[in-house]
Order: sequence, then structure tokens, then C-alpha cells
Amino acid sequence: MKPLTEQEIRTAFVNCTKGEAKRLSVPRDLNDRPWDDLDYLGWRDPQAPGRAYLVIELDGRPKALALRCPNPASWQMRRSMCSICMTTHTGGVSLLVAPKAGKAGQQGNSVGAYICSDLSCSLYVRGKKDAGAGSRIHESLTLDEKIQRTVANLAAFIARVTA
Repeated sequence: MKPLTEQEIRTAFVNCTKGEAKRLSVPRDLNDRPWDDLDYLGWRDPQAPGRAYLVIELDGRPKALALRCPNPASWQMRRSMCSICMTTHTGGVSLLVAPKAGKAGQQGNSVGAYICSDLSCSLYVRGKKDAGAGSRIHESLTLDEKIQRTVANLAAFIARVTA
């Protein structure tokens, strides 16, 4: 992924108002992110624990989503699989919900997906971050094919939000 500026991130949001995008917390360490290893940029809002954001480059342009995420509960300590990168975690996958774009979102419609709670799918796929024993099932796919699948899964999620 190519490095993004704060302004590029703020203007890329498809499911919130310009005012909301202007007020949300963008990571201060953008220059320190491992951009070469990222398929998308994802972060949790340190000022609002129930909020998360992600930005991916699709068709040469960044698209960003504002997400709601639940607080961890004891029932979430079971092993779950991320629907984006196919990594399994014990307590490390959350249902992240995105308000739909446009009028549907204004009416309260939303789309959800089970995603790595720390939004580090790119690093799990590449083996740069470890979710523990048994977190990656053995597959015959190459690393490039796993990366393509991760991007395709996220693009499909974004398509459901913007439909």
C-alpha cells in the first residue's frame, strides 16, 4: 500500500459525513507504519474505544470506512476466524459494523464482518505478527494468493457497505 496522508485519509471516508471525518482520530504515527506490508490501514480510536477505521486503496483511490466495535465480553474468548484474512484467534476477532453509505446508512442500515480486533490482517497473513499456536491453518496457497484473497475479502465488504 502506498503511504497516505492525514488529508487523503479524511477525504476517503464513504460512510460518514465530512464533519465526522474531520473530527475522527487519525493515527499520529503514519510515517512509522509498515506501508510495504499493509494491504489496508486499520486502527482503533484511542479516544473512543467503540470506534475503528480502515482505509484501502481500490481502483487507485483510497476508500475508508468508519466502524463500530463492541467492548470485549467473556463470551468472546472462544476461538474465532477473521473473515478477511482467515486467521483464527482466541478472543482476537470482533464483529465490526459499518453503517451503510448514503441514504441507507442515514436510515440506520449497516453491514458487519468478523475481523481481527487489532485490524492487523496484513501482518498476520505475512507472518509478521503471530496470533498464537494454530492461528494459521495450513493452506496450499502462496503468500501472494493469500494477500489477494485478503484484499478481495475486504473489497467485498466495502462493496456491501457502498451498495
